[in-house]
Amino acid sequence: MDFALSNDAARLAEQVEAFFAARVEPRAREWRQHHLEGTEGDPAFLPALQAEARAQGLWNLAIPNLPADAPGTGLSNLAFAPLAEIMGRVMGASKAFHCHPPEVPNMITLADACTPEQRARWLDPVLAGEQSSAFAMTEPAVASSDATNIATRIERAESGYRITGRKWYISGGGSCDFFLVMGVSDPDASRGRQHSVVLVDADAPGVRRIRALPYLGFVEAGAPAWEIAFEGVEVPAENLLGAEGDGFRLGQVRLGPARVHHCMRAIGHCETLLGLMLLRARERRTFGRDVIDYDDVQQAVAQSRIEIEQSRLLTQKTAWLLDEGGPKAARQEVSMIKVAVARAYQNIADRALQIFGAMGGSDDTPIADAFSWARAFRLFDGPDEVHLRQIFRLEPQPEGTLADSPHILPPPA
Repeated sequence: MDFALSNDAARLAEQVEAFFAARVEPRAREWRQHHLEGTEGDPAFLPALQAEARAQGLWNLAIPNLPADAPGTGLSNLAFAPLAEIMGRVMGASKAFHCHPPEVPNMITLADACTPEQRARWLDPVLAGEQSSAFAMTEPAVASSDATNIATRIERAESGYRITGRKWYISGGGSCDFFLVMGVSDPDASRGRQHSVVLVDADAPGVRRIRALPYLGFVEAGAPAWEIAFEGVEVPAENLLGAEGDGFRLGQVRLGPARVHHCMRAIGHCETLLGLMLLRARERRTFGRDVIDYDDVQQAVAQSRIEIEQSRLLTQKTAWLLDEGGPKAARQEVSMIKVAVARAYQNIADRALQIFGAMGGSDDTPIADAFSWARAFRLFDGPDEVHLRQIFRLEPQPEGTLADSPHILPPPA
């Protein structure tokens, strides 16, 4: 198992680091101000940043299955991991490189299953940054942590398919050009073949945007979540992505890379939080001492560093396994990083809040947003409990009984 980058990937990481330090991070305050205003759409300076990044070849970096003739440099999951960490230092900044959610996992999904006609209509405009997409899966009326509960119906109609259902917490759902909608196409099929994915224009008759959905007051930077109703929306048969019954398979295609990217961005933001904690602790005095001289503050910093390093290594391992063997080879690790990184992120955000005091809960810092997002992280893409169950079920079970173990002394005769 080798996490070392190739020479080309290492040079690209250096390019991203330099561009981020020179052109992106200095605008963190402007980015945050735009975000706090709750304005739909991107900050005014973003198109220029994107043009610069694209001119330097820093575009579509996160798509391992990028078509050979498409714009960008599709990297393996392992090669992109350190780049995602750099981009994660500022919430929403990955959009400067067109490496942001939900666009990247949607492009990976489209590239996996689209027909040539679907590529021309749906994938190519997204790859070029001319259109945006959203993945509509989670629903308010059912426990979506069990994906087999999804109730939206995709039924055969004279025009092709009719979609009826309601989705919520759909990232980017308020401003996207089209949706990838998962729903039940055959309720009588086997458990893993009941669902399909169809492509739906955002302005199709019957698509109703209901409301934006902050989580604990937090709004996703660059891709606010929305509740969307699909009220008898009809689409032609050629809008089916892949084959009928491919819904779960396509979900797994996007799931592994998406989790690696989410986790590495979170690790990058943890590095930002840790740096802020150190600055704050150095500059404040209480009871005649610098805050940084208190043992509990030093322990908070040290524990945060341990969690960051552990999270990074586990996520790199997961990325390596995905590259080597695909989603099946990394099933347990994908669940492990989902739990471990979310908890580390929340722990570090909580420590930052404690060290900053009142200021940490204000809009003057990114800490409150980090805490809310870290808490949401423990729910989206499946809550901790679902992944812990998956980890347990994939754990190899030893043979024999406890009495057979050479590690256990037999009872005295």
